Amino acid sequence: MTAQTPDKVHSVSEINRDIRLVLERGFQEIWVEGEVSNLRTPGSGHHYFTLKDAGAQLSCVMFRNAAQRSNLTLQNGQKILVRGDITVYESRGQYQIVVQTAQLAGHGELQAQFEALKLKLSAEGLFDSERKKRIPFFPKTIAVVTSPTGAAIQDILKVMSRRAPWIHLIIAPVRVQGEEAGGEIARAIRYLSSQPDPLPHIDTLIVARGGGSIEDLWAFNEEIVARAIYDCPIPVLSGVGHEIDFTISDFVADRREPTPSAAAEAAVPDGETLLNRLYVMGERLDNLSDSFLRQRKRLIDAYRREMEAREPARKIQNWAQSMDYLEERMENAIDRKMENYRSTLSRYDAIIANWNPERDVKQAREHLDRLNDTLLEATNRTTKAKRERIAHLQHLLLATGPDKTLKRGFSMTLDAKGNPVNSAKKLKKGQKIKTRFADGEVVSTINK
Repeated sequence: MTAQTPDKVHSVSEINRDIRLVLERGFQEIWVEGEVSNLRTPGSGHHYFTLKDAGAQLSCVMFRNAAQRSNLTLQNGQKILVRGDITVYESRGQYQIVVQTAQLAGHGELQAQFEALKLKLSAEGLFDSERKKRIPFFPKTIAVVTSPTGAAIQDILKVMSRRAPWIHLIIAPVRVQGEEAGGEIARAIRYLSSQPDPLPHIDTLIVARGGGSIEDLWAFNEEIVARAIYDCPIPVLSGVGHEIDFTISDFVADRREPTPSAAAEAAVPDGETLLNRLYVMGERLDNLSDSFLRQRKRLIDAYRREMEAREPARKIQNWAQSMDYLEERMENAIDRKMENYRSTLSRYDAIIANWNPERDVKQAREHLDRLNDTLLEATNRTTKAKRERIAHLQHLLLATGPDKTLKRGFSMTLDAKGNPVNSAKKLKKGQKIKTRFADGEVVSTINK
């Protein structure tokens, strides 16, 4: 045999490196479907397994960061779909796929159904923010549609007992996974929506479930559940899965929370915080009441001093005395008139007596009757006018008092110091004024 000298000799590392580069350039972001076997999960958090089918197998590695992001818990025998890059583990000369995401086989079809239903319901307006109802701040009764044995209800009960132990909680037990789960959830929502007589009035409804894969959460992606939530007149909170999970129920509900616990916290106020606020508001109310009473006492004292300074009693006495004087003058005037009429009548009687002609007597008597009627009419008219004058003066006397003035619709405007305001030019924007009426007072702020 003749020895041959090769032109170039490659090391094993060089060969494996070149192969790795070729594979990495040609097999990026590929999807592979197969069955999990030989699964190993050491303390590093990395997942090592083999993906196989009937005719071959492929080594796989899912590093810790990718495993933590995944919702799928790998198990031997699972048929899964993985996405990743083909590379070479150079130390062993073994090619493998570095898995970025993993999901159960058929997940892609479910995702397509999810997107199609989401697009359909969005076009119909089921996700519109304008139709979403406000979640009550202080509910009395809350209904929860969830599994009675799952972790979700336990989390909700813990939050409720800690934040709002007074809440009346109604649990509608349903299956949250499986073929019949969607129908049960929808029926429970519609039953509670009808506000049945045996139950108290429901203020808020929570639809909840713990985390899981898309298959586990699929009941909350069914159209029958979405339409039941949309038709529900009760404000609906959705707390399905974990923060990274989104379902159709989340989009239709009036408010979406990332977890069942977060939904419970959003549904009720914090009792301890409310109690502290009540204490603070009570102290503020006491201080404001004391200040208000002191202010009103000062105002009453000011009014009392003002009334005493004006001496309304003395004015009333003077008006009463004036009325007496006017009445006396009126009576004297009437007496003088009557005396004059009597004198005239006496003269006419003397003339008639002296003349004594029948015709003249008759005429004189007729004239006398007319004079008598005129006298009575004049007396009545004068008496009526004087009485009306007296009544008018009395009305003026009563009407000029401050209380009567206020009762007629007038008001008195005071500044913050209690001084009367007689001109709008003296007021400024933002200044507070008080207006007194006959039956109370109001405080105003000048805007313009």
